[in-house]
Amino acid sequence: MGTLEYNSARPPIKVDDATLAHVKIVIGTKLRRQESFMMTWLTEKTPAGRITIWMHPAIPLVMEFDDQEMPKIDESKVVQMMEHLNARGELVLDLT
Repeated sequence: MGTLEYNSARPPIKVDDATLAHVKIVIGTKLRRQESFMMTWLTEKTPAGRITIWMHPAIPLVMEFDDQEMPKIDESKVVQMMEHLNARGELVLDLT
């Protein structure tokens, strides 16, 4: 279980390494192009809630993987994530 830490304003988001590897490619692609966007994930609150942040190239982002080896990347999953992000302007992660 890796983590994604954004702007150090909140505790890191816990994300499994395989999902984090795909998210890394999607976020990296958008921010490299200087394209800001929203990212939303579900929280473990009861009842379940969600958090949305504005992803911007100037805001610090740290992705930490538990495993030293990079998980296998499913290119179709990356394409699907990018298509949904480009269509909605928001990357939604269901981490529950």
